[in-house]
Amino acid sequence: MANHFLVLQTDFGLGDGAVAAMYGVAYTVDPSLTISNLTHEIPPYDIFAASYRLLQTIKYWPEETVFVSVVDPGVGSARKSVVAKTKTGHYIITPDNGTLTHVAAHLGLEAVKEIDEIKNRLPHSEESHTFHGRDVYVYNGAMLANNADYFNQLEKSVAVEDITTFQLGELYEADGVIHGTVDILDIRFGSLWTNIPSSALKNAGIENGDTISVTIYHNGIKHYQNYILFGHSFADVPVGEPIGYINSLLNLGVAINQKNFAETYGVGTGIDWQIEVRKI
Repeated sequence: MANHFLVLQTDFGLGDGAVAAMYGVAYTVDPSLTISNLTHEIPPYDIFAASYRLLQTIKYWPEETVFVSVVDPGVGSARKSVVAKTKTGHYIITPDNGTLTHVAAHLGLEAVKEIDEIKNRLPHSEESHTFHGRDVYVYNGAMLANNADYFNQLEKSVAVEDITTFQLGELYEADGVIHGTVDILDIRFGSLWTNIPSSALKNAGIENGDTISVTIYHNGIKHYQNYILFGHSFADVPVGEPIGYINSLLNLGVAINQKNFAETYGVGTGIDWQIEVRKI
């Protein structure tokens, strides 16, 4: 049984026909599929962002939904192509290049199969080596969305512990200070999304209405420091004022009401951008 939902994520953009070609392949396999876009605006080659956006989205989709993520700087190389079944009952088809990192760490993987790129691909595409998004990933995604047993038909298993992952930012508390990282941005509005969960704030005694100290470091060098309100939402502070809040993933976010925090203060993302938070 399959639910026929297929969700696509790439760094291709929509400036040419690449994504439309992927849709065409999927509909050729099964015209009854429901195809949706997670995003096609992952920054080019940004595997970390691809990994995070999967975590951001997957749990809100029904079990057996198939996600195809193609951010593949190593296309045509010896890197594996895999299908992962998550412990939440979803499937992810992707290069084995770190894209599964966040899902593996936070949701868990039940099983992983390797895709045979010679055998399991769009017919008559054998001479194409640079568009595996069309020829391998969405083709296999459509096959799986059409029939969940397709996963079991893939012959080669990969040990979950052998998949490629990258380092995630540290999270710990010491002497009343919560240490974390700026994982990613709420891109359109420039808010910072950290890896600090709401539970860590509660354990530190931080409640809505409190003032918190926020210090941001880049490669260990202090980049930003301020005392800000920890509130429910942006409207708790005047326009142009910073605020800490719980974002939609139940982690600490840092924003400026109706302005772009990341652009205003030149803050980036990833393990090189550390954040410290404490109650005042």
